[in-house]
Amino acid sequence: MASLSLPWKTRIAIKLTEIGFDLIIKKDGTLNQSLLKFIGIRTSPSLSNGVKTHDVEVDPTRKLWFRVFVPTQYAEQELPVMVFFHGGGFIVLNPAAKKYDDVCRKFARELPAIVVSFLDIEENRSKWLPENANISRCFIGGDSAGGHITHYVAERASQFNFQRLRVIGLVVIQPFFGGEERTDSEIRLDGTAPILSLKRTDVLWKAFLPLGEPYNRDHPSINVSGPNAADISKVDLPPTMVVVAGFDILRDWQIRYYEWLKKSGKEAYLMDYPNMFHAFYLFPELPESDQLILEVKDFIQKVLNKI
Repeated sequence: MASLSLPWKTRIAIKLTEIGFDLIIKKDGTLNQSLLKFIGIRTSPSLSNGVKTHDVEVDPTRKLWFRVFVPTQYAEQELPVMVFFHGGGFIVLNPAAKKYDDVCRKFARELPAIVVSFLDIEENRSKWLPENANISRCFIGGDSAGGHITHYVAERASQFNFQRLRVIGLVVIQPFFGGEERTDSEIRLDGTAPILSLKRTDVLWKAFLPLGEPYNRDHPSINVSGPNAADISKVDLPPTMVVVAGFDILRDWQIRYYEWLKKSGKEAYLMDYPNMFHAFYLFPELPESDQLILEVKDFIQKVLNKI
């Protein structure tokens, strides 16, 4: 395999990310809740780089809110909607964190699409979204933990009889899946690949599992395609784009997910970035970041052309 060659700007940003994450993990393996409060501070809604944003508060008692990204140059053109779930190991960051505010703006401008960071949009479409948002052409996407959520939200959405909303495609970027087995990519890349390590992923899985559940990474909510996997052969999942990277310790789990979709009779496409790492596309200085946006754009256009 080729070595991982990155600019110094990216290496420094990665190192700071890793230090910050390790500070969150206490010696006993639990999470430092006080430090979590200071991570992912929200940027304010604004008009920037051709995209206007606004926040919608759904339930203040649960601090449930989302951000809408609207490309201004397409105000007169009907646009598809992308519901996007951000990464962060299920515990950190938010849709308005700087990295995700930037990348969602890029999605909105380049695809183009109305980007939304929440799914409850059918009944409230006229209140929350601009008039040119076409929810009958809805894509669900996410990266890392958000990629994990994307699959399960799509699976649940397929069980509902929506009147106007129609999910027609999934963009699953380096999904955060795992299992009891230690795969080749986990063993080979642990301690050398950026961002993720076995120690970090194990802590996140322990925090993720429901209270009272025994710690078992073959839980169906973790090992989506493993021994306890649901039968999705009869589930109406739309075409799915799965993105993997060569220096991601979760690579093998992500490829198994793609193969499981194919074996279950689903339309799936694998996009491989062999010289990249987990969450690489959040670093705009990397040419592969722009390349991924173009791949997503091509996938969306391919799906739309079939309608």
